[in-house]
Amino acid sequence: MEGRGVYLRVGLLMVLGTVLLVGLVWFLGGTKIEHGVLYETYFRESVQGLEVGAPVKFRGVTVGRVREIGLVTAAYGMGRKVPIDSAIYRLVYVRYLVDTARIGKTPDVTEAVKLGLRARIASQGLTGVNYLELDFVDPSRYPVEAVPWRPEGDYIPSVPSTLTQVQNSAEELLAKLNEVDFAKAAASLTGLIDDLRADLTNGDAHAVLASAGRLVDRLNEAVRAADLPGAMADFRQTVGSVKELAQDPALHRTLAGAAQAADRLAAATAQLPPLIAALQATARRADNGTADVQAALVPVLRDIEATVGNLRELTDSLSRYPTQVLTGGPPPRAPGTAR
Repeated sequence: MEGRGVYLRVGLLMVLGTVLLVGLVWFLGGTKIEHGVLYETYFRESVQGLEVGAPVKFRGVTVGRVREIGLVTAAYGMGRKVPIDSAIYRLVYVRYLVDTARIGKTPDVTEAVKLGLRARIASQGLTGVNYLELDFVDPSRYPVEAVPWRPEGDYIPSVPSTLTQVQNSAEELLAKLNEVDFAKAAASLTGLIDDLRADLTNGDAHAVLASAGRLVDRLNEAVRAADLPGAMADFRQTVGSVKELAQDPALHRTLAGAAQAADRLAAATAQLPPLIAALQATARRADNGTADVQAALVPVLRDIEATVGNLRELTDSLSRYPTQVLTGGPPPRAPGTAR
C-alpha cells in the first residue's frame, strides 16, 4: 500500500507539472487566434527565428498569428516552368491570420497598401525569437512588388528588417572600400608629405614662417620699447580726471542751467507757430491794401500822364511860335514863298 501511495503522488506531480507547462506555454504565447483574415507576405531575406505560431503585431499590439512558412517555388512553382534566374521565385512566403476585431475599423487592404502598409520581421530582443510586425512606411521608398501568381490570402508587401538594412549598408560600405586602391592612396599621401616637408624646409612655406618669426620679434621689441606701465598710469590718471570732472558741482550746475535754457527754448519755440500765423495774416492784409491803393492810383496816374503830355506840347509850341501863342494870328511868311 505504501508503494502504491508513492506512485500516486509521483503521477499527480507529473500531471501537475504538465498542466503548469501547458499554462506557461499558453501564457508566453499569448491568446491563441484560431480565426481571422488570411494575409500573405513575401520576403527576400532569411526568416531565421520566425516560426509558425509566432505573433503578428501592429505597433506592438498582438493582432494575429503566423500560420504557415514556406518557399514560393514549392507553393506556386509546381506545374509550371519556373525561370531559375528569376529572383521572384526565390522568395519565402509567410501566411498569417489577423483578427480584424482587434484592429477596429480600417480601410481595405488595397487602400492600406497604397497608404504604406508593410510587413517586416522584427526581433523580440536578445532571445533570437522573431515576430511579424505590421506598420505604415513611406510608400514611395518601398513600392509594391507585383507577383505573377494569385496569392491565397490578401497580399501585403514586405520591407527589409532593421538587421537586414544594417547588413546591406555594411556590405555596400565594404564593396566601396574594396574598390579603393589603398596602395595608390598611400603612395599619394607619402608624396604629399614629402612635398610638404620640402616646402617647409626650403619653399614658400619656409619663407612665410621666417617672415612670421621676424614679425613676432619686431612686435616683441616694440612691446619692450613701449612704456606700457607709464601709458597705463597716464590712462588711469585720465580716467581719474574724468571722474573728478563728472563729480564737479560746477559742472552739475552748468548742466542744470543748460537744461533750464533748453526748457525755455522749447517754450519759446512752442510760441512761434501762433506768432508766425499772425505775421502771415498781417502780410496778407497788407497785400490786399496795396492792391486797393494801386487800383485807385491807376486813373490818377493816367490823367497826370496826359497832363504832362499836354504841357510838353504847349512848351514846344511856345519855344517855336511864341507870337502865335500870345496874339493868336498866324506867323509871318518868309520872303519868296508862294501865296
